[in-house]
Amino acid sequence: MENFELFAPRLINKQELLSSGHRACSGCAEVLAVRLMAKALGENTVIASATGCMEIVSSMFPTTAWQVPWIHVAFENAASVASGIEAGLKALRKKGKIDDRYVKVVGMGGDGATMDIGFQALSGAMERGHDMIYVCFDNEAYMNTGIQRSSATPMGASTTTAPAGKVSMGQKTWKKNMPEIMVAHNIPYVATVCPSYPLDFIRKMEKAKSIKGPSYIHCFSVCPTGWRSPSQTAVSMGRLAVETGVFPLFEVENGHYRMSPDMPKKLKPIKDYFKPQGRFRHLTADEIDMIQEKITVEFKKLVEKAKFL
Repeated sequence: MENFELFAPRLINKQELLSSGHRACSGCAEVLAVRLMAKALGENTVIASATGCMEIVSSMFPTTAWQVPWIHVAFENAASVASGIEAGLKALRKKGKIDDRYVKVVGMGGDGATMDIGFQALSGAMERGHDMIYVCFDNEAYMNTGIQRSSATPMGASTTTAPAGKVSMGQKTWKKNMPEIMVAHNIPYVATVCPSYPLDFIRKMEKAKSIKGPSYIHCFSVCPTGWRSPSQTAVSMGRLAVETGVFPLFEVENGHYRMSPDMPKKLKPIKDYFKPQGRFRHLTADEIDMIQEKITVEFKKLVEKAKFL
């Protein structure tokens, strides 16, 4: 294992397809995730990107940080545009009007563009079986427009539209389980990733790239600005999310669940994950216990699926 850890990073693509000079916030884990995604996918890639943080920071007119074909689309239609590109490339290739080389089409968006506004288009694209990857970069709120809650915002988090105060603990609903919704579409591959685990991240992206059909990747993206956490802790915060079971790493290939080797044997308490974040600082001990119970139950369900499915 020691030799593997020394050798494996050398296998990572050295080419940078998301250049430096973008305008991401200090400590942004999402832009690190996008960089890893681009490395895993390589040059033969076309990306349709919904409005969101990554569009704002990477494509300030007349410049762009992207070194692959990249299209900015509206909040709601990244999956529709990606599926249209995939169908168009297939038709042009069949007519001999473009090179006969395989190009992977990718749709990407934040949690709002994926789980709220763009959900209908994503569901349709996955159900139709397009040969594409969709990647959700989940930072658990609408961060670039002012930290408004989304259906990815976790229970108890304080946002500008779900503020904590004397009569409210903040977000009052549980986070939507988007990976399981995608599994229910019976697509070939669904996986969760976090840039705090770069080798696991790249391996899953490469697997999604190799699959001829729809794949869905759900990426946990720490946002120091919206979460009110120190920017230098973005990577360690991602690790805490995994180590506490808040964001378990797993993959589902043709209906078969598999936990990632990086998952710990014993989970840490979620108070370790909550403590460094200002958005959870108001929670009482009873409220943390209530959330802990839900996290524990959901994690056990997932482990059972990995054992038997």
